[in-house]
Amino acid sequence: MKSNSEATRLRFYISNTDKFRHTLLSETLVFAAKRYGLAGATVTKGCMGYGSGSVIHSAKFWEITEKLPVIVEMVDEPTKIEQFVNIILPWFDKIPTGCLITRENVGIAFVKKGKKAFF
Repeated sequence: MKSNSEATRLRFYISNTDKFRHTLLSETLVFAAKRYGLAGATVTKGCMGYGSGSVIHSAKFWEITEKLPVIVEMVDEPTKIEQFVNIILPWFDKIPTGCLITRENVGIAFVKKGKKAFF
């Protein structure tokens, strides 16, 4: 990706308890994005939300298992995003919970590659 270019943002609205083959779905999506060469991925954990089931989940309600909304977001060239979507969409047929996947065109204002950190 280059500064002042067009790209596509892919977002997954899921739950922090959603799993795919015994692994958190958010982790599975991030590792898949890396494996298929996407520019990057970010997971954001929400503090409150509800989905198509209309049940509100919040961090302030005490529950044995905290169920909170999660957004997994990726931005890359439109063709790379489209290829990635075609690969992963069949995975969602195997997931029993609800989710929402969106795709939208975005303009890249600035991109700067970072250096790898060695600890």
